[in-house]
Amino acid sequence: MSLPLHRLTVPQPLSVPFAIDTFAALGPLSHAPFPHRHTFYEVVVVRAGTGAHVVDLAAYPLEPPQLAVVLPGRAHHWQDLADLDGWLILFGEEFLAGCPRVRELLHLLGHQPCRTLAPDLAAEAFSLVTRMRKEYDEPAADSLGVVQAYLRVLLTKAARATGASTPPTATGQRAELAARFLDLLTGPGGGCRSVRECASALGVSQGYLGEAVRDVTGRSPGELIRHARTVEAMRLLAGTRLGIAQIARELGFADQSYFCRFFRRETGSSAGEFRRAASWTWNTAAENTTNTRSRPSSGGYAPL
Repeated sequence: MSLPLHRLTVPQPLSVPFAIDTFAALGPLSHAPFPHRHTFYEVVVVRAGTGAHVVDLAAYPLEPPQLAVVLPGRAHHWQDLADLDGWLILFGEEFLAGCPRVRELLHLLGHQPCRTLAPDLAAEAFSLVTRMRKEYDEPAADSLGVVQAYLRVLLTKAARATGASTPPTATGQRAELAARFLDLLTGPGGGCRSVRECASALGVSQGYLGEAVRDVTGRSPGELIRHARTVEAMRLLAGTRLGIAQIARELGFADQSYFCRFFRRETGSSAGEFRRAASWTWNTAAENTTNTRSRPSSGGYAPL
């Protein structure tokens, strides 16, 4: 089967989909041992534990205290966990409405998704998460704004401490269009769209889309689509048991040989070689158990 896709199902005391809780409270899907992806953002603060957090093709050893940012559409899973303790902050795009800087920080930190926190920053992060949780549990006037502010502080401090720097931010209609185009590519199947289909979905002409994307990113829409398609192929080769012919069909290729030529051209490796070198393994029984257990009453993950 393809990578499982999880959505966020929570009560909405803040008027938008949002949740904050511990690994234990959110249940086994919060630290699933099989590759999967989300329709939402996930910010993870790990306080204790051993094992590894695998995001796309990289395994990050748990070295608490640690912060992780998993963007929507990214494949990830957890390996060889023991004594895991910490919090997860889960939210969709609706939570980020009116918060462009928070969204920018998420994508900035998401490029290097896992980072260890210095003791002083860890103490501040734990305090911010605790206050965020209290605001979520006891909502009052403008609790949404308060939670957004706490998250912005947490992400800003993490970006500062780990040396992440924000490139000059483009503004205006073209920048907004380019951001929406990149969002289309991050979701499952994003790399299967043509430039024409993307332009149609965004309500603009192909020419205008091309100009806007080149101005903001320095790359053409076609280049970015090919990159997204290549990354998706890597995820499916490494994280699923789909045959290469099945992966080719899922990615919209007319036949397996065309897909294999595309993959070798883009990566310098054959699909088979890449799978043997990078394939993840997981326990099938654990996968089935995790997907079928009931969710906590407070809400959480739900497989689609």
